[in-house]
Amino acid sequence: MSKTHRAAWLVAMAMMLQACGDASLAEPAPAQQSVAALETPAEPEDILARLQSIPGLTVVIEQPSPFPGTRFFLLKFEQPADHARPHGERFQLRMTLLHRSVAAPMVLSTEGYMLSASPWQSEPTELLGANQLSVEHRFMGTSVPASRDTRLLNIYQAASDSHRVIQAFKPLYRARWLSTGGSKGGMAAVYHRYFYPDDVDVTLPYVAPSNHGLRDVRYVHFLAKVGDADCRAKLESFQQDVLRRREEMLPFVDALGTKWGTGFTVVGGPDRALEFSAVEVSFYFWQYGTASACASIPAPGAPAAETFAFLDGVVGVAFTYADRFIAPFEYAYYQAATQLGWSRFPANHLRGLLRYPGENTPDVYVSFPVTEPFDMRGMLQVEHWVRNHGKRMLFIYGENDPYSAAAFSVREGNDAFRFFAPQGNHGASIGGLSEPERALALERLFTWMGMSVPSAEVQARQVSPRMIGRAADRTLLTCPVSTPRAQPWDAQTKEPHDEPFHPCDF
Repeated sequence: MSKTHRAAWLVAMAMMLQACGDASLAEPAPAQQSVAALETPAEPEDILARLQSIPGLTVVIEQPSPFPGTRFFLLKFEQPADHARPHGERFQLRMTLLHRSVAAPMVLSTEGYMLSASPWQSEPTELLGANQLSVEHRFMGTSVPASRDTRLLNIYQAASDSHRVIQAFKPLYRARWLSTGGSKGGMAAVYHRYFYPDDVDVTLPYVAPSNHGLRDVRYVHFLAKVGDADCRAKLESFQQDVLRRREEMLPFVDALGTKWGTGFTVVGGPDRALEFSAVEVSFYFWQYGTASACASIPAPGAPAAETFAFLDGVVGVAFTYADRFIAPFEYAYYQAATQLGWSRFPANHLRGLLRYPGENTPDVYVSFPVTEPFDMRGMLQVEHWVRNHGKRMLFIYGENDPYSAAAFSVREGNDAFRFFAPQGNHGASIGGLSEPERALALERLFTWMGMSVPSAEVQARQVSPRMIGRAADRTLLTCPVSTPRAQPWDAQTKEPHDEPFHPCDF
């Protein structure tokens, strides 16, 4: 979860009374089958025509797919803005479909932010030879109700978006369904499973935290132990050096604003952006990096340009704190401020150097008033359900990722599992697990999906790092920081563009 992700859980959603899903549309599970048996099924009718027959679905465009044997569609699906009032306001939820066969399994990828319109496939999609339906999160990208009523931005409403999508597509895709997502998208998959436990057969969330409040102290404890003592000491010295040399660093912040044509007014100015960057640098260091980068931490007194370059390379000062790049994620920060929660950052070693202690909270990243009070009951109820009742759930975390501090707990007696990739960060995957755990994870995954478990040799060929590339989630973004990015929204109207965009477009 990046800052937006942090804002993501951070973008933590408000909770509602548990709703039960309607499983009447679910089809009987198929007999066990192999991936090979699903590769070249006979299609009784062109998939485009079948998609066009789904009520409420619009096929916007078909784009070329780089994956052999697949077709890729950009879709919009009409949804109620308020699922408790289905005949009221409606909006168009943007989705994409990577289609292989109606006989293949379906992977529902719940996005935590806006949706990439470029073809991609998640790790479970690749492993299972599955179709993939990717769903944009409400209030993100173009999937925004006209009323912009933030009372409708909560985990129940988003889960109900996924529920209606599944109801519409299950008559066409009758094999087993798996829900997945990374970071905030993984959180959304968990929330959907909580409200509608029978919608899918399996849930596979990646690096999905569950925050306790707006200043979750578990992150402080985690960062006090991650890595080795020498690296932690170097990071603390670096943070202190940045703040002691504040006046030397501020011109670099201003230069970034000029480069990208943006100010830092939403967070309160360049000085606050610099301080927030310094406070958060250890969090981002472990979230995105590895212990090998410890050797590159500048020592106190290093040239100002070198010191700021390291800070910017880790945190992404403009992309994290500047108005232009905050704007597309304001609703995610709002969700964090009202329901998903936020992390607390270690700051005891920075006493006397901070001008804005304790002010780095999600509401700071929202340009409009946060009117709803924070309510963490939803997070606690979901956690309780996952731990005591969650079945056929597989959680993947990175050992060094700070968000592992807020990992969901499961019970293997419920046929649910949680694994930590050794030395892994926020890009953790099944492929990064130790051999015994990887074998167990794959055995459970294929068994749950009603498919024969591949041999060890086939598994070795199949397992690859999880696809990382949601432009909306910096925690899943691997685009070079130096890559020029175009604004994903119209400069005049401030509305999101409606055409497809590349994962690195901003």
